[in-house]
Amino acid sequence: MSYQNLAGRTVVVTGAASGIGEAVAVRLAAEGARVALLARRAERLEAIAGKIRAGGGEALAVVADVTDDASVEAAAARVREAYGTVDLVVNNAGVMLPNPIDEGRIDEWQRMLDTNVTGVLRIIRAFTGDLVRAAEEGRTADLVNISSIGAHVTNFTNYAVYGATKAAVTHLSALLRTEFGPRDVRVTNIEPGLTETELSTHIDSEELSGQLDGMVEAIGTLAAEEIADVVGYVASRPRHVNLRQIMVLPTRQA
Repeated sequence: MSYQNLAGRTVVVTGAASGIGEAVAVRLAAEGARVALLARRAERLEAIAGKIRAGGGEALAVVADVTDDASVEAAAARVREAYGTVDLVVNNAGVMLPNPIDEGRIDEWQRMLDTNVTGVLRIIRAFTGDLVRAAEEGRTADLVNISSIGAHVTNFTNYAVYGATKAAVTHLSALLRTEFGPRDVRVTNIEPGLTETELSTHIDSEELSGQLDGMVEAIGTLAAEEIADVVGYVASRPRHVNLRQIMVLPTRQA
């Protein structure tokens, strides 16, 4: 499906080096948007941006670490220098590190909090002015946060901290609508279920990795491109329509 109203949009996608972020960047560029791809892996970013440009799209690879204030600010300046005011931000960067809580893995907790929660806030801080300015100019302005079904379900044993970080993103998205909505900036929270991404490669426990593989075998997964399709749909609605929250699950996932 091709979407109207995306051509000419100026987009930032975090976590764009793989998975959902890559798929979103490729899809929005194919619809005519100028897309800035943010992630830490320079080589991978350049390859994806090159693929987009080879297909006739506009793409900018920007190396950025959402856990670092200076890195995010520098990335925002680079994007504005190249493309001007941003009117669509897709907060996708995230990390999933499940382990039993009694292992006390503070290093993992901190990494998830700093990436999944504070990283989202850093990006919002960096581009709020852009989104508000775009809306004031009569343009469509969108903040899209990629959360997870893990924000709600409680049967993913050993995923407590990850789920808590995603619950924070979901609640943050809802509360931000009270600040951004009156200024005509839309906020959308998307919560994917099991999706084929690199998140599973972050797991360092063979037992937990095996459990996840078992769920995938029994339930199946969504493709990253299917989540990108949802992002494209959300961002292409008429300016006065805000799809506030969308859960996207494989049919067999409860």
